Amino acid sequence: MRMRKRKNLAPRMEACSAYMEANPQNWKGRWHERFGREGEIQLEIGCGKGAFVTKMAQQHPDRLFVAVERVESVLVLAMEKAKALELPNVIFLSANADCLADVFAPEEVQRIYLNFSDPWPHSKQKKRRLTHANFLRVYQQFLQEEGEICFKTDNRGLFEDSLCYFSQFGYGLYDVTFDLHSTDTPNVMTEYETNFSLQGMPIYRLVARKHPPKAEKKAEAVEAE
Repeated sequence: MRMRKRKNLAPRMEACSAYMEANPQNWKGRWHERFGREGEIQLEIGCGKGAFVTKMAQQHPDRLFVAVERVESVLVLAMEKAKALELPNVIFLSANADCLADVFAPEEVQRIYLNFSDPWPHSKQKKRRLTHANFLRVYQQFLQEEGEICFKTDNRGLFEDSLCYFSQFGYGLYDVTFDLHSTDTPNVMTEYETNFSLQGMPIYRLVARKHPPKAEKKAEAVEAE
């Protein structure tokens, strides 16, 4: 579905410009300087309207959050949330996930959040999934050793396939659940998740931990699918 254009998008984006980095490649390896403070760098890819990242930034003021969203009419809502809350530890990017190795240096990111990514259900589309080996290879370039990818979805098919993607790429799997809201796992909900929860839909979640690179050949099998 095509996202309708927001009214006054350009002036609204300009009003929140302090929260957006238009030239992220310039800060590769120097994101602590961009934030003006030290802290663990965490990345959300596909932040939507910003409910998750702004809540996380509030709960964890010692961490530094970079949130990525391609659609500017959605991104502006996330930035307006951060501005209203005066959060000093969030920066937004309008970028594609496959370009992020140009934005972050090796070992620069400790955790990646993938929340309710597009499931791309058709066989010819699966290589576009953010958990596919195509993207895991990108994340591998800047995620710390023993760094983590936290993945949530409402799509069981995507979740089950992603279990294979992560395993074949050499990630260890932890805290795997097929019904997150029935557990006592600490959880910050996204806008989508809130709606799904009200409908009684199960939420699938896992944490994938990066191990020293040793599974490149296994990942090739995933690319062939």
